[in-house]
Amino acid sequence: MSRVTRAAIPLIAAAALSGAPAVTAAASAATVSAATASHTQPCPPRIVADWARAWNGTDPRALGALFTARGVYTDLGVGVTFHGREEISGWKARADRLIDGVHVTVRATHRDGGRITVETVYAGHLKGAPEAFAVPMTTLLDLDGHGRIASDQDHYSLAEVLTQSGLPADWTPPAS
Repeated sequence: MSRVTRAAIPLIAAAALSGAPAVTAAASAATVSAATASHTQPCPPRIVADWARAWNGTDPRALGALFTARGVYTDLGVGVTFHGREEISGWKARADRLIDGVHVTVRATHRDGGRITVETVYAGHLKGAPEAFAVPMTTLLDLDGHGRIASDQDHYSLAEVLTQSGLPADWTPPAS
């Protein structure tokens, strides 16, 4: 990793956490390995890097493909749960339609057997909102014996997303 990349990581993370305009998906994807490496491990577990790449990418099926056939994805910020690869891929597709530049920047990972805790910055710009958002998020990934995600639980504050976005607390996304 170059000195320039190493120096840019704290600046990108600080901008994201301060509510500054969202970091581009390309920049956050480039820092996934570097940001994680500087915190808890030499490199993130492969599934974490793949998960972040899938969130930062544009193919919703890439996210669904990381799960077991009966995998469960729970977004606790909005209180929804999806079962199976197709529903999980559909959730990513909806996020891509609703949030410009939706992405995660991995800050740290912690592994305990088949459970991985991923600390990230979740960011993007809700379509129609006056401002972008960048909020802390913690994800719990439970893996099966083959390294696929059996369960994903995303923990973040929807209230903070709406506040940073300049939207009222009772805002709901348009139906699609």
